[in-house]
Parts: sequence; C-alpha cells; structure tokens
Amino acid sequence: MTRPHIHTIHHHHFGWDNSLTPTHRAESGDTLAFTIQDASGGQLNEHSTSADVPNFDFSLTNPVNGPVFIEGAEPGDVLSIEILDFQESAWGWTGILPGFGLLAADFPEPWLHISHYDRSSVKFTPEITLPTRPFTGTIGVAPAEPGPHSVVPPRRVGGNLDIRDLTRGAKLYLPVEVEGALFSVGDTHACQGDGEVCGTAVETAMTVQLKFGLLKGANFSAPRFEVPGSSMAPIDGKGYYATTGLGPDLYAASQDAIRAMIDHLGREYRLGPELAYALCSVAVDLKISEIVDAPNWLVSAYLPRGIFR
Repeated sequence: MTRPHIHTIHHHHFGWDNSLTPTHRAESGDTLAFTIQDASGGQLNEHSTSADVPNFDFSLTNPVNGPVFIEGAEPGDVLSIEILDFQESAWGWTGILPGFGLLAADFPEPWLHISHYDRSSVKFTPEITLPTRPFTGTIGVAPAEPGPHSVVPPRRVGGNLDIRDLTRGAKLYLPVEVEGALFSVGDTHACQGDGEVCGTAVETAMTVQLKFGLLKGANFSAPRFEVPGSSMAPIDGKGYYATTGLGPDLYAASQDAIRAMIDHLGREYRLGPELAYALCSVAVDLKISEIVDAPNWLVSAYLPRGIFR
C-alpha cells in the first residue's frame, strides 16, 4: 500500500503576525510535516562553546515554521493539533543566557552545554542519561491584534508554551482569533523538566508530523490539551485531560486553570459546579509548565481519566 504524500513546511519566521502570507493551505484532517530549526536559529552547532553565547542574536531565536492557513477556521473556533511523530537529530544544547531564566541574578555569566541523544535516551554527561521525550516548545496561531508580536511569551492562542507533555500522541487545542488560524510551530526539545527554569531545555532541530482538526464554535478561553496514558508515568493508563491558565500572577493563573477544568467537568461529565470544584481539590494536579518567558507564566491542571468508569 502506498503511503500518502505529506507536505513538508520548511519556511520559518520570527514572530506572530496575522498579516503574514501563508506558506501552505490545509484542511481539517490533513497531516503536515515541519522541519524545525533549534531555538538558536542555527547560530549554535555541535562544536559551539560558552564563548559563543555572548554573540547570540536574540532577533533570530525561536524561529517557527509556517504560517499554515486552515480552511474553514474562524474566530471562535478551536484548532486541534494531534502530535503524531518526531524525527530527532543527534545533538542538542542547553545554555544559560545572561538576564534570562528563573535564577538570572544568581547566574550572570553565559554558559553552554552540548548533549548527544537518540530516539530513546539523552546522554547529558557520561554519568547522566535522560529519557528522550521530544516535544515542540513553541506552537500557536496568529493573534487578532495586529503584529508583529514576540513568540516568547505564551498567549491564549499558544506561543512558547513549553508544555513537555505535548509529545507523541498528545493533542493540543488552540483558540482561533483570525480567519484561517495561521498556525506555526518551532522550538523542538529532546527533553525538559517542568518549568524549564534556566530558560532552555535540550534545544535541538527535529522534524515533526502534525494532524489538524477543527472544533467549530468551541470558544475556549485558553489552550487545552490531552495526553495519552502511554506517554505518562504508569500511574494512570487512561491518560489525562488538561486545562491551562496564563498571566503574570501564578495564583491567578492557577485560578483560571481550575475554572477551565470546572467548565470541562460540567461539559464532559455533567457535574454541578460545586461537585466539580470539590473533585478538582482532591484529584486534579496543578503544574507549572513555564515560568521564564515574561510577562506571562503558564499553569496546567491535570485530570486523570482513570478515576472515571
């Protein structure tokens, strides 16, 4: 049987802007491949050292591939993105960039570390091996507000979300604000801890295959996502459903994530608000997905599906 041709998107840009000309048009149900550069935009290579970090041009960081026009997508809809697969490269970098990261004042000097990896493991040092768990750090659609806008902070339409669970088998839901959605993706990682506290993960080039769908008139307030049980720790084989909150205050963002989860529990399981709120208190896990990309931090609320019969 002949496999259908999957169009590959090579073109990249450096910011959200709803005036950009689409590089490709796709329909709901289509699968596309994206050949993604590392977050440095090719400024660093396998032989780079800490001495190369001060020459880093931030205007060339976090290139994203696209934009892709999704036929039929309109403001108020939700774009679903199913993450099918990654083709990893062999190396990645982790850096400390002066003035960036959770402990920027503690670590003012530039620093760079190169890791080598394959599909199963990342050799961080000869003594430290991490599981390879690829994902796209930056993924989103164009905002309604005229651009250009930085891809660094997360927004209600996506951005540099850095949600490490958006790996193979996950599905992301993004609110659409402009006709055609104008989807772009970049910033692939070989692995990352929740929080990405120094400001970088194992940054690496990859190719990723994504499948698109539309939820007409869903009107989500912020990104949501689903994670299959096979990609998580073997605590719950049925996976999770997650909602998000974002903003400059983690407490308020956590509130928003729980409000969105209560909304989901009402829609999906017909729970009353009080019962849904109590269930959030005893069963939903709040996690900080990103806390280095000012001005907005992002909190996710995880609902284990295995608690439902």
